[in-house]
Amino acid sequence: MFDALANLVVFDWLGLDPASHAGATLHFFVMDTVQIFFMLVVIIYVMGLLRALLSPERVRDYVRGKPKWMARSTAVGLGAVTPFCSCSSVPLFIGFVEAGIPLGVTFSFLIASPMINEVAVVILAGILGWELTLMYVAAGLTVAYVGGMVIERFKPERWVEGYVWKIQMGQMNLPEPDTSLRGRHRYAMNEVREIVGRLWKWVVAGIAVGALFHGYVPEGWVSEHLGGKDNWLAVPGAVLLGIPLYSNATGVIPVAEAMLGKGVAIGTTLAFMMSIAALSLPEMIILRKVIKWPALALYAGVLAVAFILVGWGFNLVTA
Repeated sequence: MFDALANLVVFDWLGLDPASHAGATLHFFVMDTVQIFFMLVVIIYVMGLLRALLSPERVRDYVRGKPKWMARSTAVGLGAVTPFCSCSSVPLFIGFVEAGIPLGVTFSFLIASPMINEVAVVILAGILGWELTLMYVAAGLTVAYVGGMVIERFKPERWVEGYVWKIQMGQMNLPEPDTSLRGRHRYAMNEVREIVGRLWKWVVAGIAVGALFHGYVPEGWVSEHLGGKDNWLAVPGAVLLGIPLYSNATGVIPVAEAMLGKGVAIGTTLAFMMSIAALSLPEMIILRKVIKWPALALYAGVLAVAFILVGWGFNLVTA
């Protein structure tokens, strides 16, 4: 359906040659724009209906009191199905700390949340297939679990901003959500407006970058610099390239699609996706509100090393 619409617009209405750089670029852009935004709106609305029942306090209370391995597993799982943004990260972080949950567990949540979410997973599967999607999710969950354990070894509690420890639990309590069908519908519609309104520029930018990469970057150049599994420097380079770029797991999917289409190794592509999703500068600025620079540097360093290892590992085991 989406491919047919792109063919109609680009080749029939605009008369561009499918073999031309401009035709290939615009076809990619139109098809992915329609497909991703359609799926984005539908999935955010459906998940909004369910997420109205999941407040930060319920997340916090569900994790509290469990054995550490279970708490970490729960935190990683909840991180994969809850949004990570400025409106939710700070309250959840403070709430977790106040509840006595180890910071290593909290960091596992914060690692999983930007890298893996239901919207990105469904869109990734729809565009790139379930095999790559499951690889990405498995790698993300592993990095979140192990990364939190490594960070916990450094006793990061000493690097939490002082005001976090002074906030009383009562101040963090939010009003109980309206869980009626009408209330959940309003919540879901607000989620669509807020999330799409916040992300659309970055999604379009990601599609544009992917389209230009798809249409204009020669396959020979890609094979020489990024394509080979034996190019060990390609993975660290992809991780470093992703840090200054701001996007999310959804917005980077078109870029990954174009990279794979040009022959970039799977591990290099996965490392690039993870770096953009979890190590972008805006995410670091958000975290800086509650943790000091040493903890932020530790967080970024652990993730960068983990993403490089993931990229190398997948490049070794995939054809």
